[in-house]
Amino acid sequence: MADRRITHSRKDTRGNITAVGYPGQYWSPRPTADAIRDIESRAHTYFVQWPEKRTEVRVVQGATGKYLRTDRDSTTQNNLDDLPNL
Repeated sequence: MADRRITHSRKDTRGNITAVGYPGQYWSPRPTADAIRDIESRAHTYFVQWPEKRTEVRVVQGATGKYLRTDRDSTTQNNLDDLPNL
């Protein structure tokens, strides 16, 4: 199992996350569906790191299907939507 840091995300025209990644890493970019499968099968974990905290990326069941999310907190630094584009 690999522990994969996410520093960037790719979004479609509606703002949905379509891929996550860390430029320069062999696995990046990773399509969202594959990252969801990785997390659910426990093949890999994904996280966003910032100076004070590490935030795990989780799989959430929404109205239109599964998606990736970080826990809500007092900062937007770890929000997948707010990460730089891949």
